[in-house]
Amino acid sequence: MLKTILAGVKARTARLLLSSIAIMLGVAFVSGTLVLGDGITEGMKDEFAKSARGVDLSMSLTGEGPESDTGITQATLDKVRATPGVAGADVRSVISAALLTANGKAKPATAGPLASTPDLREYDLKDGRFPTSASETAVDVRALKTANLSMGQQITVLDKNDGKHSFTIVGTFAQGANSMSLGGSEHLVVLPEVLPELAEKVRGYELVATAAPGVTQRQLVDAVKKSVGEDKGYSFQTGDELTTSTLKQISEQASQITQVLLAFALIALVVAAMVIYNTFTILVTQRTRELALMRCVGASRGQVFGSVIAEAVAMGLFASVIGLFGGIGVSALLQTVIGAFSDDNTVVRLPVTLTTVLAAFGVGVLITVISAALPARKATKVAPVAALRSQLDSSEEVARTGKWRIAFAVLFGLAGAAVISFGMGMEEEAAMLVTGTGTMLLLAMVVTLGPVLVGPVNRVLGVVPRALFGVPAKLASGNAGRNPKRTAATTAALMIGVTIVSLVTVVATSAKETANAEVDQRFPADYTVTTSVYSKQLPQELVDQLAGLPEVGKVAPMAAFSPESADNSKFSAYLLGTTPAMIGDLVRPKASSGTITGLKDGDVALDSRFAKRSGLAVGDVLPQGVGDTKRDLKVVAIVDGLQGNGLVTLDTLNSFKPTTAGYESVLVKLKDGVTTETGRAAVEKVTDASPIAVIDSAAETKAQLNTQVDQVLGFIWALIGLAVIIALFGIANTLTLSVLERTRESALLRALGLTKGQLRSMLVIESVLMAVMGAAIGLVLGIGFGWILVKAMSSASFAITFAVPAGQIGAMLLAAVLAAMLAAAMPARRAGRTSVVAGMAEA
Repeated sequence: MLKTILAGVKARTARLLLSSIAIMLGVAFVSGTLVLGDGITEGMKDEFAKSARGVDLSMSLTGEGPESDTGITQATLDKVRATPGVAGADVRSVISAALLTANGKAKPATAGPLASTPDLREYDLKDGRFPTSASETAVDVRALKTANLSMGQQITVLDKNDGKHSFTIVGTFAQGANSMSLGGSEHLVVLPEVLPELAEKVRGYELVATAAPGVTQRQLVDAVKKSVGEDKGYSFQTGDELTTSTLKQISEQASQITQVLLAFALIALVVAAMVIYNTFTILVTQRTRELALMRCVGASRGQVFGSVIAEAVAMGLFASVIGLFGGIGVSALLQTVIGAFSDDNTVVRLPVTLTTVLAAFGVGVLITVISAALPARKATKVAPVAALRSQLDSSEEVARTGKWRIAFAVLFGLAGAAVISFGMGMEEEAAMLVTGTGTMLLLAMVVTLGPVLVGPVNRVLGVVPRALFGVPAKLASGNAGRNPKRTAATTAALMIGVTIVSLVTVVATSAKETANAEVDQRFPADYTVTTSVYSKQLPQELVDQLAGLPEVGKVAPMAAFSPESADNSKFSAYLLGTTPAMIGDLVRPKASSGTITGLKDGDVALDSRFAKRSGLAVGDVLPQGVGDTKRDLKVVAIVDGLQGNGLVTLDTLNSFKPTTAGYESVLVKLKDGVTTETGRAAVEKVTDASPIAVIDSAAETKAQLNTQVDQVLGFIWALIGLAVIIALFGIANTLTLSVLERTRESALLRALGLTKGQLRSMLVIESVLMAVMGAAIGLVLGIGFGWILVKAMSSASFAITFAVPAGQIGAMLLAAVLAAMLAAAMPARRAGRTSVVAGMAEA
């Protein structure tokens, strides 16, 4: 029996290799995702080692001590340095800075102090040296590219009063784990005494120390605790404890990325499993006579079942090996692409762990065996007398739709409808998650009912080809509909991929349309002048200059502030302020209750989400401020879509602020009759003189939003695209096996007058019909499910506009047709090359 199995595998090598491509791709996705996740984790751990190395003690603020507002002070640092057992100690801090570029405009940057203890420096020097004087700096090595800097260059940084400070670049470094929190690539390292000159407030967030020889980390922690006091609002960790807790956090962050990618890999595996199931169903059907003859010569049912499973194991093992190496390549490619689009000099890491290897082989072999189990079971039911037949009666394979299938379909449908109905009563993320689950249950219902749908859909789709291409199209339509189960299994894989792609596309397009409409409705200004550096505000002089332009009709300065509150957890609010005359004019959020007209000092219009969270309604009061600034604001309106928690007048906002020097943005409305080009040129004359002022228009805002959505959509398309590719391989595989199965039939058609070209056309049209069938049903489901999700995420206060991207939907359908034609190329060529005589002689 073993020799028979090996001989069978050898004889069907080409078929099994073609069929294993689907599993190869699925395994490559899974193993590539795991390798990528391990690579990210390993990279993050390596980077963290830079900030943790040499640290024997880490002391951070808990937020409750005397230094919770000021940060760790110099006095505390001096006390720690004087503690016996401390070899060196430094305070880590970071400030926002404004780096002037070549065009005179400021770019956001950060600056941090150079540790006096070399062992505690969280940077690797790449070139030059670290600063030794107040006029020198070292910069992140990535800044040489992102900010167009060079060694020896003199750069200018604006201080807290917009004064200019010049520094000479004397070195470059690579950051550690704090590179993201420190503000990215434009990070400067200067001497500690320089920071107070650049920022109004320098807040030390961590004190690190290294132990003297012979002193353990625990002894060092105990000594410092005794020196500074355990009840002063500090949290103490040994270097080992700091490393352990941070590595745990890093692993959790990396696992979140891996889980997202694995979710898409699961979709690809489901599609691959359907392709393999269909493949083995066809192979077993084609080998009915062979398997029955094996029974006649003494093979048991178990041996017949085992022979089919053995082929599945062989296919799974082969696909797993190729898929594992393919996954390593996929991970390397992804890391290279990520590095090309980022500022970092990404190091490609390809750690292949035992878990990854076991997952690759487990997934590959298990999916293949499970997919082959049902066809193998059917093979054991073939009666030996079937070997006496000259041809398999196709009616045995094409059984009527069973009652169990209908029952499961009804169960999926009812469950999906119930879950969707339940999700419609929820809000935001919960509504999307629950209704999304309901739509997947409905998708399962449609997949289950596939054989029932094939006939009607095939007849409708076949009308046009039959009218255009005549006999080949009629034969193709008949072939596609002769075996509903096979066609349904082939098209279901493509249908699943297209459904998810179109669903995501519809939801993303609806979100873009809604966001664009909101920008136009709520911000009717022609331009918005904003600050390029978050820590710096636009001055009043700029507002006055803009208001004085003859081309400008109105300006609305916007300020923001978060007053302290006695109950920070409930009423702490981020307030926006503007001039009363502009509320309802250039600043006009939609009021769901109350009115924003006539908003005066002491009034507040609350964002609906904040109002719900804090339990406030129109007529209530919002307590804000502490001490001398404490006052109650009267809630006069509840509004939707506010970028802050509440809208007040500038006088109200300034009553909480220690200074009223500047604004976050200025809305500018041109006079009637002033062209966009003329108005922008006038505004730019004012903003060009300010290093931090940048102009943004409604069109630019919408373009930026659309770009962000399109990037996310493109990422999802790429991930789901693998499932679609696997489904197209399934169509090609089904056609190839069908050509072998219908060799005598094709030869008979040729003998009756069908030309080689017509035979090829028949197979191409059959492939296109199956692809269009899967794509069409998928598009209908995706659009419908998209509508459900849009309705679920909409609310009375915020309605999402349902939009169908006709161009992208049409492109998907066209791509399915072209891919189907490509998938049919090899099977059609093979069928056309088979001679009539040889085909008629085929058993």
